[in-house]
Formats: sequence, structure tokens, C-alpha cells
Amino acid sequence: MRWIGSLIVAFSMYSRIPMPQISWTDGHMRYAMCFFPAIGLVIGGIYLALGAAAELLGLPGTARVCLGALIPLAVTGGIHMDGYLDTADARCSFGDREKKLEILKDPHTGAFAVIRCSMYLLAFGAAFSLIPDGSLGVTAGIFTLSRALSAWAVVSFPKAKKDGLAASFSRTAAERTVRGTSALWGILGVCLMAAACGPLMAAACTLAAALAFICYRRMALAEFGGITGDLAGYFLQRAELWQLMAAAAVCAVRPIL
Repeated sequence: MRWIGSLIVAFSMYSRIPMPQISWTDGHMRYAMCFFPAIGLVIGGIYLALGAAAELLGLPGTARVCLGALIPLAVTGGIHMDGYLDTADARCSFGDREKKLEILKDPHTGAFAVIRCSMYLLAFGAAFSLIPDGSLGVTAGIFTLSRALSAWAVVSFPKAKKDGLAASFSRTAAERTVRGTSALWGILGVCLMAAACGPLMAAACTLAAALAFICYRRMALAEFGGITGDLAGYFLQRAELWQLMAAAAVCAVRPIL
């Protein structure tokens, strides 16, 4: 029952998928991050349904792209995008560490967040438009791998603050179990990409995720002194976008090869 409770906590916190009401006890939160990557599988399944519907109904390209950009936000409720935009505001301030951490706590939306949101959605839509319906299975691996890396980082990287979402989940998490399950989820994500679109696609997306992960750790330690919940969202959004762009690049050059 404890594992079921942890799954419910993970989906309740990181998605808008309806879940039963339970108490968020330390026992339930202990393994919540173990189930975080499973939300990526759900998003991938929705993308597969979108691809089938687009092909069956002859959905116009513009509608397909808009729906493709909307799906992750609809499933997650925008919790990761919120972190991405807060971090964009903080980084673009070019202030010292204390100033950046203060901006992360500010509930107001800055101009740079609006600009970065527009840029992100345009880049996401452009990349998604280059991935044909028959290759949308790669999204299951992309969204699973990004969450596996994020879960691993939450229990492994230094924290910028003693309070906050990342610190709370890290403090109650079974660290060794989360690391082990995150590694297994990551392997599953790569295998899903390879099975859906071949080893070249899997290699390109994995490399993109690894680069995003390395940049995330370096940036978090250098600019913030560790990670926060907002920085975790920032990484997740970037990892997904970078992988999607890598997949789009492979789809673009594959006919030439």
C-alpha cells in the first residue's frame, strides 16, 4: 500500500490526472520520486493517440503542432513550466546568488519569463512539426528519460535552500531506491526511443538529455548554490526541448542519409 500511496502522491503533485485523496505522510512521500517518470509514459501515450488521430482525420499541420505543444502543459498543469519561467527571470536579472533566489520566490511574472515562454513554445512547435506521426513513439522515451534524470538529481544534487519542494521531497525520499529506479526508468526511456525510431534517434536524444543534465548541474551550483524546485522544472523543460530538437534533427536528415 505504501508504494501505491507514493504513486498517488507523484501523480497528484506532478500531473493534473485525477487521483484518490490520501494523506501526504512521510511514508507515502518516501518513494514518490520513484514514480515520477511514469508520468512521461502517460504523455507519450497521449502523443501516440494524437498521431493516430491526426493521420486518421487528416488534421491540419497547424492544429497538430498546437496540440503537440499543449499536451505536456495540460497533463502537468504547467508546474514545470512555472519553474522554467521563474528561473529564466532569475538568471536574466544577472544579480548575485541571493538576488536570484529572491526572484525565484517572487510570485510576480517578469518580462523575461514572458519572452522565454514565447520562445520555448515556438521552438517546441517547430521541432514537433518535423517529427512525423509514425515517429511520435519517441516522445514516450523523451518524457520518461527527462523525468528519470530529474528524480535522480533531486536526491543527489546539493540543495540551494533547506525548505521548498525539492528539499522536502529529497529529505523524505529513500535515496538509494530513488537512484536505482531512476536508472531503470532512464534505461527504459532509451529503449523506448530505440524501439520506436531506431538507435540513431535514441543516441541523439540521449546525448541531448545528457548535455542538458550536465549544464543543469553546473548552472545550479555556480549561480544558485544548489537546486530548487524551480530549477528542477527549468531542467525538465530544457531536457524535453533539447531531446525533441535532437529527434527533429534526425527526422530531417534521415531522408538524406
